[in-house]
Amino acid sequence: MKILHLDNNHPLLLKMLKDAGFTNEENYTISKADTEEIISEYNGIVIRSRFNIDKQFLDAAKNLKFIARVGAGLESIDIDYAVKLGVKLIAAPEGNRNAVGEHSLGMLLSLFNNLNKADKEVKNGLWNREANRGIELDGKTVGIIGYGNMGKAFSRKLSGFDCEVLCYDIKENVGDDNAKQVSLKELQQQADVLSLHTPWTPLTDKMIDAKFINAFSKPFWLINTARGKSVVTEDLVSALKSGKVLGAGLDVLEFEKLSFETLFDSDNLPDSLKELFAMDNVILSPHIAGWTVESKEKLATVIAEKIIRTFKN
Repeated sequence: MKILHLDNNHPLLLKMLKDAGFTNEENYTISKADTEEIISEYNGIVIRSRFNIDKQFLDAAKNLKFIARVGAGLESIDIDYAVKLGVKLIAAPEGNRNAVGEHSLGMLLSLFNNLNKADKEVKNGLWNREANRGIELDGKTVGIIGYGNMGKAFSRKLSGFDCEVLCYDIKENVGDDNAKQVSLKELQQQADVLSLHTPWTPLTDKMIDAKFINAFSKPFWLINTARGKSVVTEDLVSALKSGKVLGAGLDVLEFEKLSFETLFDSDNLPDSLKELFAMDNVILSPHIAGWTVESKEKLATVIAEKIIRTFKN
């Protein structure tokens, strides 16, 4: 099988596929339009998020057997049409779930202990101990929405703390020893912390809006290492101002571009984003929750193993 690699990944991916008898070709700068001109020559694609794989692209890919995304989500692919054409879709959430779990916990502990704010103040000569008094995770209730690979990884990290962990998912019977599955209503009644671990779908698009936030019984902390478009920034800023949301750790933003390589579609920042940037109780990172040295290798290994297992004769 002939595979076109459209994004640079850990060299293990190429080596494992080559050793298994696959033919690798790499082109990390080719445009979507130019790829459509040659894609009929290939049986497989390996990509991260450089461009959308839509109906037009898939129609041009006459001999395509699979699309492998080196990551967790498949939202950049027209899934329904690919499945209709018999194209196998491969993702690797197992490869970066541990990294996401650790990053989520790190953001939460940083918020609880004012670490980013205190760091800036000390570096500016301020020694504000009382203003930076933290709170403890012990005794709190953490609500997780989306209890798949990422949600489960986060709950495992929380298992060392004396806190209650609840999970909500559209699938039934996904709870385990680390998290009790409950209804969304119960989660909103009990949670002190909300952590999102959902894919971007029509159900999760703009899910965290004013109505959703106000349905929580208590003020809460928000962690989002999932997808930026699941949170309405303007509504989050309003909730942060009112105290309904006590603080937020955001690895993803509503205004990200699909490629994840740059943040905005233009140089004009939305007013809500400007306000978010100015808030001391908000921690931001550039979509790196699953982006560790270890996860790069794990993602490559998982993708290679899945391709080999499915297509090697």
